[in-house]
Amino acid sequence: QVQLVESGGGLVQAGGSLRLSCAASGDIFSIGSMGWYRQAPGKQRELVAAIPRGGSTNYADSVKGRFTISRDNAKNTVYLQMNSLKPEDTAAYYCNAAHRFIPTKAYWGQGTQVTVSS
Repeated sequence: QVQLVESGGGLVQAGGSLRLSCAASGDIFSIGSMGWYRQAPGKQRELVAAIPRGGSTNYADSVKGRFTISRDNAKNTVYLQMNSLKPEDTAAYYCNAAHRFIPTKAYWGQGTQVTVSS
């Protein structure tokens, strides 16, 4: 099993920045790609950004140029640097870790709230 613990959410004004962190523990060897998803009230959960163990990152069009995902494998932590935040970025943000060997299996964090005021 893998445990994911997010931190770094909060309230920020439009144009501001936040950095989310997600620390993984447990069966680290089983973790493949990691990513951040978000879910706003009344909306479906959507992919924000993803980063594989090796290779290029992937971003939702709505955050390209503003958000940066990074990964520190030595610390088993993935980060999401969010700049130029907009009110429409307000959502609960969830860390995700795909199982490296079982395509249908994934782990989720408990979520952290990001609120951007206008």
